[in-house]
This record gives sequence, structure tokens and C-alpha cells, in this order.
Amino acid sequence: IFCCLCLSLQYLDRETVSAIFIDSSGQFVSSQVTGISRNPYCGYEHQTLSSQERLEEDSLLAALQWQVPDVGPVPFVKSTDPSSSYFVILNSAAFFNVGSQLEVLVHVQDFERKPKKYGGDYLQARIHSPKLQAGAVGRVVDYQNGFYKVFFTLLWPGKVKVSVSLVHPSEGIRVLQHLQEEKPDRVYFKSLFRSGRISETTECNVCLPGSLPLCNFTDLYTGEPWFCFKPKKLPCSSRINHFKGGYLKGLLTASESAFFQSGVNIKMPINSNGPDWVTVIPRRIKETNNLELSQGSGTFPSGYYYKDQWRPRKFKMRQFNDPDNITECLQRKVVHLFGDSTIRQWFEYLTTFVPDLVEFNLGSPKNVGPFLAVDQKHNILLKYRCHGPPIRFTTVFSSELHYVANELNGIVGGKNTVVAIAVWSHFSTFPLEVYIRRLRNIRRAVVQLLDRSPKTVVVIRTANAQELGPEVSLFNSDWYNFQLDTILRRMFSGVGVYLVDAWEMTLAHYLPHKLHPDEVIVKNQLDMFLSFVCPLET
Repeated sequence: IFCCLCLSLQYLDRETVSAIFIDSSGQFVSSQVTGISRNPYCGYEHQTLSSQERLEEDSLLAALQWQVPDVGPVPFVKSTDPSSSYFVILNSAAFFNVGSQLEVLVHVQDFERKPKKYGGDYLQARIHSPKLQAGAVGRVVDYQNGFYKVFFTLLWPGKVKVSVSLVHPSEGIRVLQHLQEEKPDRVYFKSLFRSGRISETTECNVCLPGSLPLCNFTDLYTGEPWFCFKPKKLPCSSRINHFKGGYLKGLLTASESAFFQSGVNIKMPINSNGPDWVTVIPRRIKETNNLELSQGSGTFPSGYYYKDQWRPRKFKMRQFNDPDNITECLQRKVVHLFGDSTIRQWFEYLTTFVPDLVEFNLGSPKNVGPFLAVDQKHNILLKYRCHGPPIRFTTVFSSELHYVANELNGIVGGKNTVVAIAVWSHFSTFPLEVYIRRLRNIRRAVVQLLDRSPKTVVVIRTANAQELGPEVSLFNSDWYNFQLDTILRRMFSGVGVYLVDAWEMTLAHYLPHKLHPDEVIVKNQLDMFLSFVCPLET
């Protein structure tokens, strides 16, 4: 039975541990397994799972049930209004020590300035000190009555400001839930089939409705399903490529669209009623060191920014400010990067920052890959490959559609082998079972790799928050991605991998959220990654 969420960036040992289940955004989630009702999707309910796998899946799905009361249709004016909602810092006049807990009470109101009587809003919260370029995330607890409490750990001295944002109102979350269950095909994919002068393009997806003939491209090793409508004149074997078809339009009614308005109720600040800051007094150096390095396995937050540098609370992170430092760390190593474009950023950062690491032109499509970089002098090989479908890239050749689990099974491993994986963003439109299945296959391959080569370093990059507008919210909302991130952390806890907490690293930073974070955030991610590969000798 897999353990509860471990939020720290530390090395996760292979023993099962238990902790309070807090989701990756810091919002409290119940972890009790209860009877849950799920809409059938593509026969996923008929998967052949072991009793342990079935128990794990039920536990994950139950834990991620968002508590939104079924109050029937809610008019826009009765929905959550961030501009009339407010927060209060409890005991704000007091002086706090570094390491103290700060509690903030949030009260949400509707557009008629009336208190809401139910919860289910998705909030994000952080503390920060702009002059110190410091920041950390908070944990949100929903009391299901219009009140929320946010818990912060004060991790640096000085004037510390509190910020709370409404990402989506509960009424919008209900719409997102409906889309996730009822419209998983709202992003669609296509493939080109060609033979000689004849070519046809058909639609593809994890699941295709109707009774038209299909080409079954289900992976023989992992069992990952993928189908295309069969071309009328060509065989299935003539498939040339895969590409994103587009996004369905007209998904919402006019009344539903009102819950997704930029500048009104998407990622809008909630103001304070009273002071929005507190004064934090330093602790003695010895106490501060103990505070940072002696936390339990469920440490939250996992880290914080100070002077724009990420400081994990369970791990001493190195700063790789000079290209020579990175070269020294990666000397004689093969580094495999697998996943979406958020880990492709790592490849781009390394090849740009380290002059000796020269990209070898494989003729791959831009932003798609595969990519390869070599430092012959120092015997470094850096590779990037995207994960298998669903993936919303521009044209990917069929021969390059490789599943991460299969790639891992082809790696010998060892002390000079490093693997980093980021698989999340392209699964946001699907029911959660699709993502659980993918991670189950990847995890199995990771376990086998670590069993045959225990000294292999395996790093998982978590999801991150991003910019949201009315349309992006329906496909890539932070609410969808926090679910994927929570599943990722739970499923890989106890496996023997390292986590780079990209979620907290974006939420805690002062820069605007982006799907592809700015360089200063990517640099901190790489410093964390390289610190796992080449830890301080202590």
C-alpha cells in the first residue's frame, strides 16, 4: 500500500511512510478511501489490476474528490467574488519568530457582498518579502462554510507579506469537473497516413467514439491505448506522424462562461481586511540550522526562496553558478531527460549555459526532438526525448513516439547514469485514470531500473502552476494540474527517486506563473537536480 504524500525535495527512501495528506498546492485533501462513483471511460474500469493496484487507484481517486456541494445551478452574482472576499491575519500585531506558524482566515463572499455558506473554491497562498526576493507557499484548509484557513511557516526574518488568490470559484470547479469526466476529447489529435501519392489524415485519441473502423496503436509492452480512425484507402501501417489537431470550441454555456473571466474570477487577488504583513524576528544561528535541516518526512512547505535562491528544508542545495561546476558534476555521465516541454527547458538551459555541451543536430523538428548534446572532452552525453501520446506537440514522426517506460527498460543504468522525468501537462484534459495508468507503467520501469542498477540517479520533476485565461482554464487549469501533481507525488513516494518541487518553486516565486517558467526558476530547478546528482560531501 503506497504511502501518503511526501512534499519534501529529499531523497525518498523505499520504505512506506505515512503522513497527513496535503495536496501539492497546500490545500488540505481528505485521504480516506470511500466508495466513489466514476463515469466509465474507454474500458478503464475493466483494467486488469492487482488488488494492491486497485486499492491504490481507489485511494487516489477518493483522496482527490473535491468537496463542492451540489447546490444546483448558481447564478453568477451568487458565485465567489474575490474583490469582496477578504482575509485576516490572526494575531497580526504580535511579533513572530522564524519557525513560527502564521494563521490567516479567509472569508469568501459573492458579488452581492453576501457571505458564502459553502466551500470548494480553489485558492493559492504565499508569504513573501519583495526586498529579500523571498517567498514560500501556504497550506489551505477548506471548512466548507465559506471560511478557509491558511497555515504558513515563517522561514526568514523581516517584514513578511501575505498574498491570497482565488484561482477558480467553486462554481467554476464544478464546470471543470464536468469537462474532465464528460469531455475528455476536448483536445483532439491527428495522424497523417501516406503511401506513394495517396495521403489521408484521421483523428486519433486515447478513446474514439462511434463504430467507424479503427487503427489500434496500443503499445504492446505497456498496454497504453491509442487509436486512430482507419483511413478509407490506406492501411494502418502507413501512419507517418502524430500532431495536435486542436481544441474543441463552444464547451460552455453563457452562464458557465461567467465563472471564467479574466480580471474577474480567474487567479484574482483576495485583499486583506487589516494588515497584510507581520514582523518576523530572527532566531539564533544554531536554532535556524536545526529548523531547516531537522524536519520530518512530511515537511511543508518543502522549501522557500531567499535572495532568489531556492532553499530546500530537507536538503542542502548547491549553487551551480559557473558552467565549469556543471561540467565537473556531469563528467563521464549519460543524462536522459524524458517527458514534456517543461523538462525540455532543462536541455535548453544546459546547452545554452554550458559552452562545452554542444548540441548534435539530429534534424529533429524544433521543440519536438529527440535532441542530443555532447561534450567529448569531458565525456558527457545529454539526451532529450518526449513522452508517448497523448502529447500536444506539432508533428512528431510515428517512429519517434516512444513511451517513457519502454525507454527506461532499455537503459542499463549505473553510477554514471542519470534519468529525469516530467510527465504531466498533456494529461490535464483526461480522466485521472489515464494518468494513473501512465505513471504506473513508468513507476514499474523505474523500480526495475533501480533494482538492476541501484546507483542510478532518478529524478522526477513535478508539475507547475501557469498563466490562466478563460480558454486555457478549460484545458490546462492549475486545478487539473494540482490533481496530476498530487497523484505523481503519491505514486512515487517510497520508490527511491528524488523530487524537484517545481510546483512550489513557481507558486512561491514573485514572477508571474508560466507553463514554461522564467530562467531564474529553471536555474533553481537545475541547481536542485544537479545537487541530487552531485551532492555536497557531508
